[in-house]
Amino acid sequence: MPTLVLLQGGEATPYQLSGEETVIGRLPECSIQLQSNMVSRKHARLIREGDRVFVEDMGSGNGTFVNGQKIENRVELSHDDRLKLGPILLRFESDSPPPKKPEPAPGPKSAPGTATVTGDAMSTVSDGDGAFNFELDSEDEDSATLMGTVDNASGFGVLEAQPEAKLKGIIEIARSLAGTVDTRAILPRILDTLFGIFPQADRGSILLKDPQTAKMIPAAQKHRRDEEDSTVRMSRTILNKVLKDKQGILSADAASDSRFEASESISALTIRSMMCVPLLDLAGEPMGVINIDTQNPVKQFKEEDLGLLLAVAGQAALSYESARLLVSHMEKMKRDSEMRIASNVQQALLPDKLPTVEGYRFFASYDSAQEVGGDYYDAMILSDGKVCLSFGDVAGKGVPGAILMSRIASVVQSTMRFTSDVGEAIQAINNHMCARSVEGRFVTYVLVVIDLETHEMSLVNAGHMSPLIRRPDGSIDEFGDETIGIPIGIMDEYPYDVVSRKLEPGETVVIVTDGVDEAMNPDGELYTKERVVEFVKANSPDPEELGKALLADVRRHANGRPQNDDITIMTFGRLA
Repeated sequence: MPTLVLLQGGEATPYQLSGEETVIGRLPECSIQLQSNMVSRKHARLIREGDRVFVEDMGSGNGTFVNGQKIENRVELSHDDRLKLGPILLRFESDSPPPKKPEPAPGPKSAPGTATVTGDAMSTVSDGDGAFNFELDSEDEDSATLMGTVDNASGFGVLEAQPEAKLKGIIEIARSLAGTVDTRAILPRILDTLFGIFPQADRGSILLKDPQTAKMIPAAQKHRRDEEDSTVRMSRTILNKVLKDKQGILSADAASDSRFEASESISALTIRSMMCVPLLDLAGEPMGVINIDTQNPVKQFKEEDLGLLLAVAGQAALSYESARLLVSHMEKMKRDSEMRIASNVQQALLPDKLPTVEGYRFFASYDSAQEVGGDYYDAMILSDGKVCLSFGDVAGKGVPGAILMSRIASVVQSTMRFTSDVGEAIQAINNHMCARSVEGRFVTYVLVVIDLETHEMSLVNAGHMSPLIRRPDGSIDEFGDETIGIPIGIMDEYPYDVVSRKLEPGETVVIVTDGVDEAMNPDGELYTKERVVEFVKANSPDPEELGKALLADVRRHANGRPQNDDITIMTFGRLA
């Protein structure tokens, strides 16, 4: 007949499993009654089906473990399997023992990792090198037995009390963490040092606040001994009080307190004494907690231990924050270096010099709001002697805009090698940009080809602000809005209109991106297109002088306010 053997107090007490169902729990009516507050009233049951025996948990507060593994569903038992219900260990013996199974390898003592603690569920935390369990017990607000609290002044506690011990602890934790910049490596080192400072500590854990969800996440854990149940448990009440009041808390021996015999969540903590202190960031706000406990009833923690832990935790938090900030600074330096390289690459996509043509003058300037930007211009002499001018403004700025800008730059260069026909070129450019386009990313664009023999200017406007043409008398000419098509990269085979106009001597063309007319001063006032028009009217007809003067006027208007968009200006014209 299968037997369940109770292993307690150095004795083995057998219980024969004669019935079809055997209920184990704390109540007298259970088939096997266990005298422990850490065992639920009806904790688990064994079910016989012929020669097979199964065990299943009955919704216990502390869980049922088979060979060190917490079970969720019915599990078949084999000879010599170990059952653990709270602190009670039992062994299952079958009628016909098979060859003994090898013992499972013990888990690691300490391993860092991350997992979100939700409700009363147990979280298995792993970083690929190991795993640990952390359980947050749900309780009423008055369930935890609190023996004392210590204010956490300046993150180090009150240093006037026990100054020598606290200084020694601070020096010890600072020495153990010196030179460590890996934040993942710091947390296990903190626990290793704390176990040296507090020799009575049996288990320790560090929880950090997730910056996105503000939930407390298990980040490191340490055990002094390998145990079948390596779960570290913590009272939700204590955790909330530590975070809210920014105080260190010393908890009483909840497991043996007669006032809480009926509370399964308190008894399940399996601790004799526990300390929990906050880790404060540089702003004095809790970024996490350190929790250590002991199961030794003789060597319980005292209030002076709590004060010492607060001081050590203050230095540990400072070391962790310093390492985190250093890592963040190093990452920023790397990103800045990469952005400078990207800026140099983008500048290389722009022409290093503009065409030099008798009777014409060309000017262009480009100033990105960030290291890289989404504005674009190009100028080249085509194989048939015509001049091509390309000018665009990508929707968006920064890295996304720069990537799209580099794409259109290469598309225009490759397209204009084979044609000088503006209508044919814009179709090819648009269709290419529509292929594998990213939603919401497009380019407002102007393509110009000038025939230097006839001085005929052919132009296509794809959703951009109309170019301004300054006549020799200062008046302004513009192409009508009906000639403006949609931005490129939106619709395949869109029928763009090509407009032509002869450039007369002394006429200058001005094209700008919206970073010019939308430039803002400290009072929030825009530069506006009207001001651009008036400035072009009143200033030099020389393309280079006009372009430089317009940029300077935009800078004067901004009056030191950082630009919020890329500023690009292109001016060209036929000399008088």
